[in-house]
Amino acid sequence: MLEKITFKSFLKKKERKEKITMLTAYDYPTAKIISLTELDGILVGDSLAMVVLGLENTLKVGMKEMLHHLDAVVRAKPRQLIVADMPFLSYETGDAVKNAGLFAKHGADAVKLEGGEEFSDVVKKIVRAGIPVMGHIGLTPQRFLRLGGYRTIGKTESEEEQLLRDAKALEEAGVFSIVIENVYSSIAKRITENLSIPTICIGAGPYCDGQILVIHDLLGLSDFKPYFAKAYVDLREIISKAISEYVREVKEGKFPSKEYYKEK
Repeated sequence: MLEKITFKSFLKKKERKEKITMLTAYDYPTAKIISLTELDGILVGDSLAMVVLGLENTLKVGMKEMLHHLDAVVRAKPRQLIVADMPFLSYETGDAVKNAGLFAKHGADAVKLEGGEEFSDVVKKIVRAGIPVMGHIGLTPQRFLRLGGYRTIGKTESEEEQLLRDAKALEEAGVFSIVIENVYSSIAKRITENLSIPTICIGAGPYCDGQILVIHDLLGLSDFKPYFAKAYVDLREIISKAISEYVREVKEGKFPSKEYYKEK
């Protein structure tokens, strides 16, 4: 039986120059499938707001929803590192350690929070409580109102320098890795080379220590596909065809056939 992956496994991968792979998951069957693969980490992301619940943005999910979906993933007992996204307003106030602790009690191996140097004190408190923290800089969807929408970050010199300061501040605060989202690849490369902890990119090019995607994007299930998300299969088409076939067979009396029912 393979060993459980921990946050220390991520650090060792950076040392060995091995790429880290992560996907989101929000339910038991998906996590169960993932558990049988060589994937390194699962993010129970607040992206479930859009891809699972059909909401407009990530601001509309809270601790209740995140814990509910985390529980489902944990029940699959994956060997992958399970990271729980701290939702909007769960760490900006004085409840950060309490909420991070709830995730840990529900089975998360680590938590992720968005933001840079302005949250370094929060990171320190959570790490001090014994909970590993993953950072997240660049496009931080919980801050889309302040950022002026969903856009690539780092266009100006001041934005680039702020990203570097954010990354260093988070590293010094004790995060074990940092997600870099929707940032120009040259900046992500610069950040990666200046950190001793792993960087994990989504829409920030090939120079990071790892990559993460929303699983619904990878499977071709999303209504909206970001420019940086590669679909490895079109499950929308496959599922649609299966449903159409089922409807046709029921209408034609072909289903259920003998092998699918019992007679006394």
